Amino acid sequence: MNYDKLEIETAFKDGNMIPIEHTGYGKNISPEFKIKNLSPNAKSLVIILEDLSHPIKNFTHWIAWNIKAESIIPENVGSMNNVIQGIAYGFHKYAGAKPPKFQKHNYRYSVYSLDIILELSSNIMKKKLLKAMNGHILQKGTITGYFKK
Repeated sequence: MNYDKLEIETAFKDGNMIPIEHTGYGKNISPEFKIKNLSPNAKSLVIILEDLSHPIKNFTHWIAWNIKAESIIPENVGSMNNVIQGIAYGFHKYAGAKPPKFQKHNYRYSVYSLDIILELSSNIMKKKLLKAMNGHILQKGTITGYFKK
């Protein structure tokens, strides 16, 4: 499906290296995201972090939803009230880039704006999250980065 594009900026430029503090080799906290054109109809935001270089296609590192629909998603957003983190490589928490030493992996952060607040258990994985989001996505934006230790 095609959605309106969500413009996002973060601690690194699209295609550049992810700062170490946002990786499993650093503080392992999610980066701040700035959103430039958030729809006034957005009720919540969702973030999905995937490892695009993993042998399992688009290996999910992190899923978080019910993030407050505002122009800034704060750093370490998973520690905030009402934000739900599901089951991924980061089991109910952020799990940043952590490729094997000397290997470069590419990662994609996808941010979605939704017209609802999701009523979901934290014990779900990406597939069920995407199914629940279906028909409620207003916008989507992505930013990709890489990491190599």
